[in-house]
Amino acid sequence: MNMASPKESQAVRTVSDPRWHDVMERNAQADGRFVYAVRTTGVYCRPSCGSRAPRPENVSFHDSPAAAEAAGFRPCRRCRPHRAAGAVCEQAELVAQLCRFIEQADSEPTLAELAQQAGMSPFHLHRVFKRAAGVTPREYARAHRARKLRGGLVPAASITDAVYDAGYGSAGRFYAESNRILGMTPTAYREGGADATIHFAVGECSLGSILVARSAVGVCAIWLGDDAQALLRELQDRFPRAELVGGASDFEELVARVVAAVEQPGTGLDLPLDIRGTAFQQRVWQALQAIPPGETASYAQIAQRIGSPQSVRAVAQACASNALALAIPCHRVVRSDGAISGYRWGVERKAALLRRERKA
Repeated sequence: MNMASPKESQAVRTVSDPRWHDVMERNAQADGRFVYAVRTTGVYCRPSCGSRAPRPENVSFHDSPAAAEAAGFRPCRRCRPHRAAGAVCEQAELVAQLCRFIEQADSEPTLAELAQQAGMSPFHLHRVFKRAAGVTPREYARAHRARKLRGGLVPAASITDAVYDAGYGSAGRFYAESNRILGMTPTAYREGGADATIHFAVGECSLGSILVARSAVGVCAIWLGDDAQALLRELQDRFPRAELVGGASDFEELVARVVAAVEQPGTGLDLPLDIRGTAFQQRVWQALQAIPPGETASYAQIAQRIGSPQSVRAVAQACASNALALAIPCHRVVRSDGAISGYRWGVERKAALLRRERKA
């Protein structure tokens, strides 16, 4: 009977430990929860360290830098785990306080005002805030203002009241960007999509049913599923009082283009899009659109590309929130080890799309 060697047994224990996944993903959100040590180098690191991935049979996990040092390991000179963990926590707390300050302010604070509040230079604050939050202070303020407006439009006595309560300095500034924020007029949004027209069609492709919907701004939904009626019900739930118009001949042509992109990847989808999401989500989705067909990127790589290496999990959540399959190719994002996981419309469809793109 073959017995596993001690190295093989240790490798199995390491890979089965949930912390190994954080190390492979270089998950900055795990910093401070544990450190990992490498026996062959005698060094311990933070989970997000950019050093070359170690072999699992050489890895051990420790609850703190002190525990790793007690076991005979020395801190990594690259990620400085004995120093950085406290600083990362302090910066995260500072940024959380600034976010609350932004949310409670009557108008959008300037970068200089935030820097004074934090006791930093504006340049340093901008860099710290973006690294911790994944967006700049201005992007966070705008996203909060838009979120507050969407939540206040329905209960407010008037649209003007909702606009000023959300922190807009003037109604004119809001109306200039209202379509981008809401995807329809403020009145229509307030009434659950009333008076807004959403054209749609449901078709069939080799991956199942496919629904395509378009607002006045652009394509607002490309959904895949097993049941055409379930996709239609989801559209009705999203726009409960909008006028849903189906079956137009010109719109059927649009659906045919989307189906062609499923069946023959590489044909491209150059369509006007109605992209609705937070500032961070939109940055992620823009990065996804830059991945060429036939290629993939990991969640960690996308986080690096948008300048927010600590936001790996937030990147994964943004991919899961994408409502525009194919047009925003979240199927091209995989785990750091190349494994396929986490697709809103099912990992089997994700694998099929990747296979077709690689062949094309």
